[in-house]
Amino acid sequence: MERIAVVGAGLIGRAWAMVFARGGCSVALWDKLPGVAEAAMEQIRARLGDLRAAGLVEEEPTAIAARIRPQAALDACLAGAIHVQEQGPERVEVKRELFAELDALSPPDAVLASSTSGIPASAFTEALPGRGRCLVAHPVNPPYLVPLVELVGAPWTSPDAVARTRALMARVGQVPVTAMKETRGFVLNRMQAALVAEAFRLVRDGVMSVEDVDTCVRDGLGLRWSFMGPFETIDLNAPGGVADYAARFGPLLGAITSEQAPYDFDAATVEKVAAERRAALPAAGIEGRSAWRDRRLMALLAHRRGQPG
Repeated sequence: MERIAVVGAGLIGRAWAMVFARGGCSVALWDKLPGVAEAAMEQIRARLGDLRAAGLVEEEPTAIAARIRPQAALDACLAGAIHVQEQGPERVEVKRELFAELDALSPPDAVLASSTSGIPASAFTEALPGRGRCLVAHPVNPPYLVPLVELVGAPWTSPDAVARTRALMARVGQVPVTAMKETRGFVLNRMQAALVAEAFRLVRDGVMSVEDVDTCVRDGLGLRWSFMGPFETIDLNAPGGVADYAARFGPLLGAITSEQAPYDFDAATVEKVAAERRAALPAAGIEGRSAWRDRRLMALLAHRRGQPG
């Protein structure tokens, strides 16, 4: 079995451990805080049981979990790894220090990948002797349910490191996409930021309530977007495809986007949105609703698996 090192046993680290173990890899799991990796196994077994119940894994959860082994020391975690997946704190100085350790201790042919949500690899790998094997492999939370992984190299990342990571992600059931250059926030976050900012603007400007904005996405855009991207969506929304769509609706869309100035998440609007959300879902219910979300994602994945592409 291919050996994978997962560095950091929090929410994302636990999810990555499940992804790689579910894909047949041997996983070493380490966390800087003593006991965290060992404690993570209980949650991992529970989530694997959920996946089994939803029909998303064929193996017994105990067999998958047996491929994950918590490690007390970082060097033991990294020994023999072909791929290292890091999810430390989202601070560039911490990433820089941690990647220096990973570069020094990992096998020389291992790829070093960060799960960072927005820090480019160029910000914390430039001075490393092995910088050519470093990149970002940005997942979507939770990665064991949402398979997309954005691969973003620094200017010095080798094509081989990107190709090997892309192949590995595909082997373990993820859906990798490759950015041709670094951008602030990466691609998925940039697209999400555009939609979230507009949602806040619509509430700020008194156009629509928080609940109804959510409904527009849940019962409108989201239905198509669960199986098509924006380009395919518009390609099918005009008889002549994309060019016809742009000719018909380009002036309208251009006028709309011209009104969309940068949004700074003003305190008053954030407070209004938060108040409406807490009225709909008290803070004590967030954890339970998150578990509901995951069950719905499992059901959606199970449905999609039975549908033609």
